[in-house]
Amino acid sequence: MTDRLTSAFRELYGAAPDGVWSAPGRVNLIGEYTDFNDGSVLPLALPHTTLAAVSRREDGVLRLHSGDVEGSVAELRVEELAPGSGGGWAAYPAGVVWALRDAGHPVTGADIHIASTVPTGAGLSSSAALEVVTALACDDLFGLGLRPWQLARLSQRAENVFVGVPCGVMDQTASACCTEGHALHLDTRDLSQRQVPFDLVGQGLRLLVVDTRVKHELGDGAYATRRAGCEEAARALGVQALRDVVPERLDEALAELDDVTLRRYVRHVVTENARVEEVVALLDPGAPASPGKAPGRSDIRGIGPVLTVGHASLRDDFEVSCAELDLVVESGLAAGAVGARMTGGGFGGSAIVLVEEADTESVAKSVTEAFAAAGHRAPRIFPALPSAGAKRLA
Repeated sequence: MTDRLTSAFRELYGAAPDGVWSAPGRVNLIGEYTDFNDGSVLPLALPHTTLAAVSRREDGVLRLHSGDVEGSVAELRVEELAPGSGGGWAAYPAGVVWALRDAGHPVTGADIHIASTVPTGAGLSSSAALEVVTALACDDLFGLGLRPWQLARLSQRAENVFVGVPCGVMDQTASACCTEGHALHLDTRDLSQRQVPFDLVGQGLRLLVVDTRVKHELGDGAYATRRAGCEEAARALGVQALRDVVPERLDEALAELDDVTLRRYVRHVVTENARVEEVVALLDPGAPASPGKAPGRSDIRGIGPVLTVGHASLRDDFEVSCAELDLVVESGLAAGAVGARMTGGGFGGSAIVLVEEADTESVAKSVTEAFAAAGHRAPRIFPALPSAGAKRLA
């Protein structure tokens, strides 16, 4: 794919690129709607990536083109970039260039050609991959010397301020910082990271991503509504963020809130943060042994019920699931899955299903048949292999 991208770049811009970079999409194992509450998350990078062929420019011109979107090359002036100045896919890489320059980094222009295998609209962070690959290419070409976590923060700022999407920092950090064979335990308050071994193959398991291929309009604005509700609840409880409400104090905190919706939001966030820590303890070989778990051995099967409980919380307390996501979970579990839950923002998008390797095909078939019986479009199903984060390819 690198050769094809380079050839396309040469046809567009008349010369070979200075280099080719990649950044992956991500799937979140556990920790949903916790990142903007200063909580913990546990994503892993997918093998699906966004690739960027890029050359440095010195004349203040930014040229953008995507092989996945119809349209000609978009030509912009870097000094004219400003929040709200552009829309569509090009706003994401343009926003990164703006964020880098706004932070004082001397980015003087670039020619960029993009191609991606990250499914769009599936809740797998295609936008974060696009941002991070742009940030990494600019970092290399302009010698900025930024760390991966810094590239992630600047990419998040591009999406928050330039594009206008109030996302947390998980997606960009996963794309920039994940390592192969691991899930990334990220504390979104202090950005501390720990790479947690996640050897599915070694334990005879597979993690399936089920892209429902639907996105309901109900999801429009729902993220912002829930973020505002969580912030309101934190103010009412007198804490900086809902991560400061410890599970032992949950009942007391709920009793302090009159609003039923805010109580549900708080219950989800507090219990979801606890689920992240529970899953990390099961996966981390250095964690203390729990009943039935050999000392020092990762217990991936043990996380299955935790994933399923997490889905119920997202469905009932946070109300961000939908019929298609619920059907993936219900039909997967009925077919013998170890655990399942929606992942991402919800209202469509994707779910994950943890299965025994021997049951992979039968569980996938059962989910597909359940969709057909319900009159839904056939889902797209593929395995999630914990992969490497952003890197230079050529």
